[in-house]
Amino acid sequence: MKKTAYTQIANPEFATPSLIRRFAAMVYDTLLLAAVSILYGAIATGINIAVKGAPATGERVSWGAFGIIVFIGWILTLVYFFCYFWKKSGQTLGMKTWRMKMYDANSMQLPSYSQCAIRCCCAPFSLLLFGIGYWIMYLSPERQTLHDKLSRTRILLQEKAKK
Repeated sequence: MKKTAYTQIANPEFATPSLIRRFAAMVYDTLLLAAVSILYGAIATGINIAVKGAPATGERVSWGAFGIIVFIGWILTLVYFFCYFWKKSGQTLGMKTWRMKMYDANSMQLPSYSQCAIRCCCAPFSLLLFGIGYWIMYLSPERQTLHDKLSRTRILLQEKAKK
């Protein structure tokens, strides 16, 4: 019998990924976010130099009031990275590597954009106080983290691909 997301829910203790697996995927995605951040910084710096001109030799690029806009743009770029992949396939590359997929907790379909955005906003708070938002998954019968509960999503472990 082939397992689906619905049959995996029948035994959530084994259907949900462990904390170690979640953190491993997070490390993988952090490497990807570093690359995205470098690209974003290069583009923002290029635009700054095109608008203001190149700084004198040995001087740093001056951002002025433009700096806060660049920072907000960077945060939005990181949020877009997650929302795009979660909405498109339910998983980032790190999640795919570690065989995890995100679903709407009620319909077991891919999450909506609003669920993805809520998850992006809440997930950093789950890391506060030594990751307490993640550790509460062991107190939840559905093994959901704080940001899973707040965004009404759940992460399920996928079957190994047969070779």
